[in-house]
Amino acid sequence: MEQKVLVETSARHIHLTAEAVEILYGPGAQLTPKKMLSQPGQFAAANDKITLVGPRGTIAVSVLGPVRPANQVELSYTDARTLGLKDVPVRESGDLAGTPGLKMVGPAGEIEIDEGVIIAKRHIHFNPSEAEAFGVKDKQVVSVRLGTDRPVIFEDVVCRVSPNYALAMHIDTDECNAAGAFGTVYGEIIH
Repeated sequence: MEQKVLVETSARHIHLTAEAVEILYGPGAQLTPKKMLSQPGQFAAANDKITLVGPRGTIAVSVLGPVRPANQVELSYTDARTLGLKDVPVRESGDLAGTPGLKMVGPAGEIEIDEGVIIAKRHIHFNPSEAEAFGVKDKQVVSVRLGTDRPVIFEDVVCRVSPNYALAMHIDTDECNAAGAFGTVYGEIIH
């Protein structure tokens, strides 16, 4: 039986703490939704983009909300090279210990974070009933075949299960481009 899942590209972005939002956008600032994302309660913020400053370059990135307990920057390998950042690890969201930091510049201020820059590990969000239907458990690793014009099999895909999730696979921009995964694309889970 084929087990298909919608594949979405998670472009470069940042998650900010409430304190960072006030430093970057000004006292009393809050993130306001511009566009709701596929995961319940998550949104692309209408607030201005933030400029990331690395040793060799800068990149403007969107901010995703709501605020989080830690600042987290999610890049692709290409983005990390553009910024001049070395040794940016592939990690699951929230696993930030020992990761590189950088400077973030907003319309009202700037901050330097000591850690928090990752390349997000490819993953699939499931709510518990979807995970049961697909026969997967939280933190299980699977492979996913994309039948695009440039077919690929992504290995080492982490299943993340929570009542707060909706079924979707997330890959970064480099992975999207390599697979030619443009428009509406579904992947087949291979156990």
